[in-house]
Amino acid sequence: MREIVHIQAGQCGNQIGAKFWEVISDEHGIDPTGTYHGDSDLQLDRISVYYNEPFDHVPRHDLEPGTMDSVRSGPFGQIFRPDNFVFGE
Repeated sequence: MREIVHIQAGQCGNQIGAKFWEVISDEHGIDPTGTYHGDSDLQLDRISVYYNEPFDHVPRHDLEPGTMDSVRSGPFGQIFRPDNFVFGE
C-alpha cells in the first residue's frame, strides 16, 4: 500500500493547499462536509490515498496559525478535523 504525505507550510503553501483539497474533493465526489456524493466507482477506487474515513472523508495536514481561520472559514473548512491543525511559535 502506498501513501502520500502532504504537508502545507506557510501562508502561500496553505492557500495553495486549501485549493488543492477543494479540487481533490471535487474529483472524488466529496462535498464540503466530507460526505461522498459522487456517481462513479472510479471516484472511490483510490480515495484512501488522500482521505481516511472515521465517519466522513477527512483530509490530514498541518497548518500555520496565520491562515488557519481563512482555511476553516473557506468552502471546504468543515472537512478538516480540528486536531489536525498543528502549528508552533
